[in-house]
Order: sequence, then structure tokens, then C-alpha cells
Amino acid sequence: MLKIDGYHAHVYYSDPTTRGEAGELRDAIEGEFGFELGRWRDDAVGPHPVGSYQVKFGNDDLGRFVPWLLLNHRALSVLIHPLTGDDLADHTTLALWVGKQLDLRTEFFSR
Repeated sequence: MLKIDGYHAHVYYSDPTTRGEAGELRDAIEGEFGFELGRWRDDAVGPHPVGSYQVKFGNDDLGRFVPWLLLNHRALSVLIHPLTGDDLADHTTLALWVGKQLDLRTEFFSR
């Protein structure tokens, strides 16, 4: 039986306009929730197909963060996944998307 040890959200952007929107969303997340925010990755890294940053949050925050994100994600794509120790499942079958779903580079997990 898998156990969820927390969550990550990955906010995606692909150009200067969407990076600006991602920055505004980042500021709003920080102001509203104070979650741990990862560094900006302007290029595709790991399984992530475009630029992104990570938001780390706990199990108790899921119920208030996801509804807020549904209303505030703008036109950005956001991947939300649990942390179970199974990275492939976490990013695919156990994940949920807010906004448009992107094609992850899942071959990264077979390395």
C-alpha cells in the first residue's frame, strides 16, 4: 500500500508572456499559502517538457490549495502529484492536472 508523504505542483510556462503569468501566480501562492517554492527552470528538465517551477505542500494543504488553484491558475498548465516514492506513477497515473495537460517526458523515469 502506497503512502502519500506530501505533494508537488509544477507550474509550466513556455514563453516570456506565460513566464510573467507564472511569476504572478507564484507571488500569489507565496502570499496566500507560504509554501516552499522551487527555483525557476526556464528549460525542459527531467520529465517536464517546458519551463517550470515547483511548489511543495503537505497533505493537509491539498483541500484548500487545489480549489484555489482551479480559480487562479490563469491559462497556465499545472501538474499536481503526490509523493509516494514511485516517481513514474506519481507523475502519471496518480497525478491530476489543472489547465491543459502536457505530455511529460516519462522516459526520464526509466533511466
